[in-house]
Amino acid sequence: MDSLIPFTTSGSLVDCVDRKMLVVLRDGRKLHGVLRSYDQFANLVLEDTVERIYHGKAFAEHWHGLFLIRGENVVLLGEIDLDQEDDVPLQQVDYSVLDSYHKRDIAHKKAREDFKSKVLYEQKGFCKEGGEGDGY
Repeated sequence: MDSLIPFTTSGSLVDCVDRKMLVVLRDGRKLHGVLRSYDQFANLVLEDTVERIYHGKAFAEHWHGLFLIRGENVVLLGEIDLDQEDDVPLQQVDYSVLDSYHKRDIAHKKAREDFKSKVLYEQKGFCKEGGEGDGY
């Protein structure tokens, strides 16, 4: 009977090792890399890792190489289909071109979240506790 229960732990990652993966972190960063290892806490080791940033119909990549990710920071983990990876209708540009746009987008998002938090605290009595990225 126990064999019918699906994996809901880090053990379900065994089929993902040595595959190209997309990892979305709590702070919003999007990492692409090859999953090389993981542990019981879902800490991940990615190899050949790049961080992608997006703006409009363009994206840019920043090389990180070997990347260790603490499991509690992972929001989403998904396999990248290598057959469809090149069919994405976005144009790749140099990182320096998008960096300022990306930083501006992050600042706007933080300002919106701060405003929402203030309104919820003042009008509805919601707590302000929680750090950056704890909205997930």
